[in-house]
Amino acid sequence: MKAINISEKFKLFNEHWTPKKIGELNGQQVLLAKLKGEFIWHSHENEDELFMIIKGSLKIELRDKTVHLNEGELYIIPKGVEHKPIAEKEVHVLLFEPLAIKHTGNVTNKLTVKTFETI
Repeated sequence: MKAINISEKFKLFNEHWTPKKIGELNGQQVLLAKLKGEFIWHSHENEDELFMIIKGSLKIELRDKTVHLNEGELYIIPKGVEHKPIAEKEVHVLLFEPLAIKHTGNVTNKLTVKTFETI
């Protein structure tokens, strides 16, 4: 076990909407992702999803409201809630979610990642 430097891990990839796994604990995974542009509407039927903003700002559209997140803020999307993240400029996020979660829920799209690469 060694310390993980999040800033150094973000330097290892450039892809948007392609989370990279940096750790696992108690059936959960810790992911880093760079986001830019619009994602797709989706939900996770059985899993909550935590978004923590490391760099930049992110808008998450929900069916009944829009949440605006800035650096240092986090938001937990409850299971079953449809959401669509939007990043006008590149955003760096930390995601915390169960190992079994599907990247885009029950929606399959060109942005869907089936297996998260460990970095």
